[in-house]
Amino acid sequence: MMKKIYIVLFSFLVIVYLAACAKEQEIKEEILKGKPTAIVPEKVYDLTGLLYQSYTDLVMAGYQGWFAAEGDGSERGWYHYQGNGGFYPGNTNVDFWPDITEYQKKYKSPFKFADGSDAYLYSPYDEESIDLHFKWMKDYGIDGVHMQRFVGEIKSSNQSGKRHFNKVLANALKAAKKYGRAISVMYDLSGCSSADVAYVEQDWNELQTLFKLSDNQQNPTYLYHNGKPMLTIWGVGFNDNRNYTIADVDQLVNMLKGADNRVSIMLGVPFYWRTLGNDTENSPALHTLIKKADIVMPWAVGRFGPGGYNESIVYNDIQWCNDNHVDYVPLVFPGFSWGNMNKNPAIYNQIPRMKGDFLWQQIAGAKSAGAKSLYVAMFDEIDEGTAIFKSAREADTPLNGDEGLKFVGIENDLASDYYLWLTGEGASWFHGEAGYGPNKPVR
Repeated sequence: MMKKIYIVLFSFLVIVYLAACAKEQEIKEEILKGKPTAIVPEKVYDLTGLLYQSYTDLVMAGYQGWFAAEGDGSERGWYHYQGNGGFYPGNTNVDFWPDITEYQKKYKSPFKFADGSDAYLYSPYDEESIDLHFKWMKDYGIDGVHMQRFVGEIKSSNQSGKRHFNKVLANALKAAKKYGRAISVMYDLSGCSSADVAYVEQDWNELQTLFKLSDNQQNPTYLYHNGKPMLTIWGVGFNDNRNYTIADVDQLVNMLKGADNRVSIMLGVPFYWRTLGNDTENSPALHTLIKKADIVMPWAVGRFGPGGYNESIVYNDIQWCNDNHVDYVPLVFPGFSWGNMNKNPAIYNQIPRMKGDFLWQQIAGAKSAGAKSLYVAMFDEIDEGTAIFKSAREADTPLNGDEGLKFVGIENDLASDYYLWLTGEGASWFHGEAGYGPNKPVR
């Protein structure tokens, strides 16, 4: 008799399990098709103790974290410092040189100064280096950073890349908690295939297991928006012949949000996304996708210089977003330079910094247009010369071979921390402090 009862009970449990699996598959198929499902209630998180429950009123920067140094333990050599074929005078990808005065761990590079002394670099693979960066954020009043994860570097087939970016993220989460700085994950789709785009969901789920990003005690400074932990997907809608489509990203957004709308998503899109012109794929599918997101952030780097900034673009973008119930975060950047990456001295300071006038022009324009928050490109991007962190003045940079190449550096009459300070002034303005306007503050 008992055996029959066990058989019946087991059969019942199998039926229930199979029915649940079928329903789960049905919901997943509906999500993939972008269909709304009223079956699953919306995910609700405990926000107790979270320091950053909205991106609104925050000024945050992008954080590359992709550099490595010979001997730092990452086994990647001079990764991202090097040019094609190695790292030596006349062959490097970086235009700026970090001010390494305050770093605990420093690595002797193949470069030297004019007096023959050795030039040193840092590695974000070291916990101490990222700790210093987050200390600077606190010291200068910058709210935090979006940690980049380059999808081509974090795939299972790229174990060294995945190990590197996981270590950098672990360092950053620890430092963010220590210094009370906001932090979020940002996926960069550059160089992806359709399959790579789909892989983002798997990586995001792995991060939840590894780092407990939505645990408000473990990570009280992880950035939330609209009541959900936020992540960014950068690189959708560009018309530069990418090997993935708007539809691929649309499907990814559906899967990440799920039937229970469990995450908040910021989309990184082309600068002319609203009009579908210039750098943007001319497809209304982009607007449809943006309306599914929580925030849109247009990529402004390289789209204009000091004489070409147009505040009305930001204003009109904001009006579109207000009409379509999407939040908006404009991007500001201090300047642009990529002479060493291209071995072309003619494009050093391609977009000049003008001692901070250009950066402040954008900050003031965004504020005047009604923006509530900012994305600053970038905290540590010395490759393309958009870094705001402490960088050596041009007179204090090493030599770069004898083919007319050099390092650009901060303007000689400014301190190495000037752009950190100026960004912090912008953050104070966005936090509601008085005394700021279109004229750049005087230090």
